[in-house]
Amino acid sequence: MTQHPAPSDRQTARPLRVVAIGGGTGLSTLLKGLKKYVRTATHNPEQHPAGPAAVIGELTAIVTVTDDGGSSGKLRKEFGILPPGDIRNCIVALSEDELLMSHLFRYRFPETSALEGHSFGNLFLTALTALTSDFAEAVRLSSEILTTRGHIYPSTTANVELEAHMDDGSVVRGETKITASKHRIMRLEMIPPDVHPMPQTLDAIAAADLITIGPGSLFTSLIPNVLVHGIPEAIASSKALKVYVCNLMTQANESLGLSAADHIKAIYEHAGIEIFDAALLNETPASTEMKAKYALEGASQIVVNPETIEAMAVRPILGDYLLEDRGVARHNTDRVAQELLSLVAERSPSAVHN
Repeated sequence: MTQHPAPSDRQTARPLRVVAIGGGTGLSTLLKGLKKYVRTATHNPEQHPAGPAAVIGELTAIVTVTDDGGSSGKLRKEFGILPPGDIRNCIVALSEDELLMSHLFRYRFPETSALEGHSFGNLFLTALTALTSDFAEAVRLSSEILTTRGHIYPSTTANVELEAHMDDGSVVRGETKITASKHRIMRLEMIPPDVHPMPQTLDAIAAADLITIGPGSLFTSLIPNVLVHGIPEAIASSKALKVYVCNLMTQANESLGLSAADHIKAIYEHAGIEIFDAALLNETPASTEMKAKYALEGASQIVVNPETIEAMAVRPILGDYLLEDRGVARHNTDRVAQELLSLVAERSPSAVHN
């Protein structure tokens, strides 16, 4: 793992601008780790005893909006809004944990009720969108209410769907159907194809010191973001350090058999441009019990191939990032956040010191 700067260096770090791109539980998990280092009026991460040299002055999450299943899918179909689920998870992840509202946003109505399957946060975003006639504004206002430590932008405000070309020649439309398919995804497209991000998204990318993509489902959480016209080009043009945070396990219906290098190649193929400087790769083996559990689902631990990744001009960063939590493989968010911020300090000390 990267050597962290000495404690004496922490006092001279200036706030960084960080952009985290993704979707699903992967992005919200990463945000939980990063938010601990966000400088606020009442919270100074420089005093965090285990903190890295760099602290965050501005944290921005860019979230995919192609979900068409569950509560999000129902609300999207009935009210014509963007799917709120992944956005809601990011709002909660960046909120002050002790606030009642963050627990309220996570509350899901019981199966016996007329609101079966819906979470309060999804309904709140739907109502606020109806009042403001602007989904992005509803997200901003919700973030203010929950006192979030960052900005949250949908990758596009257009009403989009995913279309997948499968290895048997079939074409599958819609994220839920794509995820349920038993065939391998060969190519993913956005429908309509020529959609654009919000200006604030491009501004955040251009000004960033660090941009991350991942962890998250390769084809339904990560790649959809680089299918939005202008986002991959903005990432490539940014002077930020660009890091791919690799998943821990494969997904039977999305990335079965794909190595870490294959994940990067798939992102490059869809982005149409090479965008990463480094890749965070877990080298800690999962327990026998954990491997057996995932094997039942047709999944396995992702093969890390640092030599292949290095040949792609991407620096492999190997470390112990695996956390086994109640039978699920999760990233150790504290360790990942410290590693990411330390990489920025290592890459360009002048960018993080006064």
